[in-house]
Amino acid sequence: MIVEAAGRLFFAPGSVRVSMDDLARELGMSKKTIYRHFPDKRSLLAAVLDRQFAAVERTLTAAAQDAQGQPFDVRVQRFLLAAGSELGRIGAAQLAAGRGDAMLRQYVEQRVDTVVYRRLDELFRDGHRQGLLPAPPELLSEITRGALERLLTSQLPRELDRTAADLLRATVDTVLYGAIRPAHSGHPGTSDEQLEAVIPTARDEEVGP
Repeated sequence: MIVEAAGRLFFAPGSVRVSMDDLARELGMSKKTIYRHFPDKRSLLAAVLDRQFAAVERTLTAAAQDAQGQPFDVRVQRFLLAAGSELGRIGAAQLAAGRGDAMLRQYVEQRVDTVVYRRLDELFRDGHRQGLLPAPPELLSEITRGALERLLTSQLPRELDRTAADLLRATVDTVLYGAIRPAHSGHPGTSDEQLEAVIPTARDEEVGP
């Protein structure tokens, strides 16, 4: 119960700093009772992060299972949409960039690496082994990592009225398929319809219960 309530406060929109007094008021209990379970705020926040990243991991595992047997590009897109959405939900980029103390920032970075990036690395290596990716998988991983971290803290998704996950998918599509069409292809530019196909709205990915 304490971890769940702390998570609601720590990850509430616009939340900057949550004190143990805030948490005690939320729970209707004394700080002394909270300290019986968690010796300090750092240990409590670590427990909250463990809970959050466990949820991220479950989502990514489900996305990978749902995409089994699908073409490689579909597998990549499903993974990136799930990863971008989940990391945006918990504010992982902001946590790693400055919220909390140095030890917790390092913890967030390690968890993102383990839960997200290692899975992405293996996905790109698998595509390379199948002969589907001529570029080195390490290069694609590095590009995707940079794009993900940048988009989660950028104002661009808001300016384009897209989610960070949408733009991440478009970034990787551009890397995988190229941004420049051959002059003889008869497609000198990119139409609005083509852009919509590359950058879907979040609604395009919604499924029923």
